[in-house]
Amino acid sequence: MQSGIRIAVGGKGGVGKTTVCAILAQLLVEAGYDVLAVDADPDTNLCSAFGIGPEESPEPLIRMKQLIAERTAADQDNMGAYFRLNPRVGDLPQRYWYRIRGLKLLVLGGITRAGTGCACAEGAFLRAMLNHTILGRNEAVLVDLDAGLECMGRSSIQGIDVLVIVVEPGGRSIETALKIAKMARELGTKRVLAIVNKITESSQAATVGRRLAEIPVLANIRYDYAVQQADLKRSNVFYAGTQIVDELRCTLSALTDPAVANKER
Repeated sequence: MQSGIRIAVGGKGGVGKTTVCAILAQLLVEAGYDVLAVDADPDTNLCSAFGIGPEESPEPLIRMKQLIAERTAADQDNMGAYFRLNPRVGDLPQRYWYRIRGLKLLVLGGITRAGTGCACAEGAFLRAMLNHTILGRNEAVLVDLDAGLECMGRSSIQGIDVLVIVVEPGGRSIETALKIAKMARELGTKRVLAIVNKITESSQAATVGRRLAEIPVLANIRYDYAVQQADLKRSNVFYAGTQIVDELRCTLSALTDPAVANKER
């Protein structure tokens, strides 16, 4: 069994980060890693990328108000009052993960109520769960972050080995990627890589690569209609997108081994 690595996948909404995260998780299993995939996006879609139907999908932990109240010592009906900042969560992953295709999936979710910030029992619980899964476990941990910059403001990626930013050929996506990379480095992330997704013309890869400047591009992936159809049908993207799977398989050694990445660069 391979030793662990901690990878987070982020990017602007709609660029395909959840698809990339699901495929990378399954490629790590294929490469011999013990994998824990963590859905930390408030819009929990990682289950569907693995082909898990709505009736089978595990409930996000963020919705378990009684559990959060017990672990944070908060009033279940008044979560914004008094609570523990560092609740005990070490026993929760194995209680709530979902096993599928040789990996473990843990659905955390995120805070979605309007006007709710991080200074609440739910926020403390999420931070504790992310800190434990990223820093306190021996598996290869792959985290599907929430879209955009919100995850950076919560310092959700502290302790990861690699941040992969998924980018599509578009100005707003590139600008978001540059902001995420800057904030990640300020938080101490040493390896920040990009995957350019949904390319429709060969010239787009070069253009995006130039604009990303200091972010090394791990892969350039062409738009694949089959992946879109898999998303629509809620089927496993790993078996629909042969092109993206092959591209990401070729980059796995560079992703998991800094020495290979530096040599190839």
